[in-house]
Amino acid sequence: MRHGVWRQGEGLRLAVWAPRTDRLAVRVDGADIALSAAPGGWWTVELPLLPSGTPYSLAFPGDRLRPDPAARALVGDVHGPSAIFHPGEFRWTDQRWAGVRPEALIFYELHVGAFTEAGTLDAAADRLPELAELGVTCVELMPVQPFAGARNWGYDGVLLHAVHPAYGGPAALQRFVDRAHALGLGVCLDVVYNHLGPEGNYLGEFGPYTTARHRSPWGDGMNYDGPDAGPVRAYMVQAARSWVEDFHVDALRLDAVHAIVDDSPVHLVSDIVRAVHEGSGGRAHVIAESDLNDRRVVDPPPAGWGCTAAWADDFHHVLHAMLTGERGTFYTDFGEARELVTALEQGFVYQGQESRFRGRPHGTRTDGLLPRQFVFCLQNHDQVGNRPTGERLASLVPPEALEPLATLLLLGPGLPLLFMGEENGETRPFLYFTSHTDPELARAVSEGRRNEFISRAAEVPDPQDEATLRRSRPAQEGNTGLRAHYRRMLEIRRQHRDRIGAEWPRVHCEGRAYTLERPGLTVRVNLGPEPALGMPGWGWEVSPR
Repeated sequence: MRHGVWRQGEGLRLAVWAPRTDRLAVRVDGADIALSAAPGGWWTVELPLLPSGTPYSLAFPGDRLRPDPAARALVGDVHGPSAIFHPGEFRWTDQRWAGVRPEALIFYELHVGAFTEAGTLDAAADRLPELAELGVTCVELMPVQPFAGARNWGYDGVLLHAVHPAYGGPAALQRFVDRAHALGLGVCLDVVYNHLGPEGNYLGEFGPYTTARHRSPWGDGMNYDGPDAGPVRAYMVQAARSWVEDFHVDALRLDAVHAIVDDSPVHLVSDIVRAVHEGSGGRAHVIAESDLNDRRVVDPPPAGWGCTAAWADDFHHVLHAMLTGERGTFYTDFGEARELVTALEQGFVYQGQESRFRGRPHGTRTDGLLPRQFVFCLQNHDQVGNRPTGERLASLVPPEALEPLATLLLLGPGLPLLFMGEENGETRPFLYFTSHTDPELARAVSEGRRNEFISRAAEVPDPQDEATLRRSRPAQEGNTGLRAHYRRMLEIRRQHRDRIGAEWPRVHCEGRAYTLERPGLTVRVNLGPEPALGMPGWGWEVSPR
């Protein structure tokens, strides 16, 4: 069975996994059409070929209307109704697009709602030429799956096969990807399969999508390994595959895979990797975020899950601790200049040694792994937005530090990730924002955010205030000299990307100055105000240029 609505012959077929009801109907044009029970808790019905945009809802006993869990589009919000969407109607122009090779991936992370004043995919697509000119190769969208209200980071998604209506819906995503490919840019979607959002999550009324056997930071864990796990796994894997098949997306970034508890013989992430590769003919990548420094993410099966690369936060953490002096929370594990040498030569700083923050050994060895299997950044949505007042790096370090830091990121090992506005030295904050429509939930989120940081900041912006989103929009202009530096470093990276992706540099450290040596490319940066290694404070050199 495939979840949701699909073309079948001259009509449509709707399949819903709902073992927790004894009757189910679909309401179309005010009339209810009963679904037939099928083995395993499934309900199915054949429908005429309804046009895209046709509203429909699932009707439970007692006239309880719910959206289709696998809806491809919505008419209104996450509470329904759903809408028919035929992905095959779009006229693609990217027939010659071959994707982005792993060693060529340079990510640019953006939030669709905050990237432009309009906050839509079409408006973001209008700015894609700027990113192509900058020299990045893959635009990474924070989650676009529907969530409650109009404003949210996206990690509260509840209908994981659809695109948020306020962003333009699924057709707008197809237009965005097609435009990106025409400019030589790949597209990566950030997707969340470790939990579901709190508002508009009706899956528990359909079946055991979650289980008390596992716990997560958001409550019960997803049911990926219980007696009824098959349809739950299929729901997630089908969603992942559809992004590469129906929307031509080039990569998925899996959020917080350390929170996906799955004791099955084959982990859910492995199933997703296989489905994405099959659905894209091997073109698309799976990138995973894990805070465990776990090489299993990128090791090939059967020992590992086979992802193209993993987010490697140690690079960011040691730089941030060194340059800001912050030592709270997880930064207590970082701050020594030699730790950056380890990150630059091996990917992870923590490879099994004791973590003071965690109070236990942390991480795995990286022997045999390649630099292109790690994603490095100077900042991202988490590291900026989870601060009480959302300060970006440019607000925390001297302005003269930005060029050597960019040089280290872009010409060091790992796949670089830029966060929107970074290349312009953006100092506007990126804040945590929501627009929950449930008054009790909205109040709890606002109070929880304030209480979380009460001892660290005098004033924490209210996530529910629309001004919080407006304050998070980066300026379209900024430090033109810094932007030119990013563009220059990215051009040098393109010339050396095969070697950068395949060979770890030899790193020499003197104070806070570092020399990274590879055949044909030497990079020197001074990350402090004192002269070192023959460079002035906050200096940088690249040879050959």
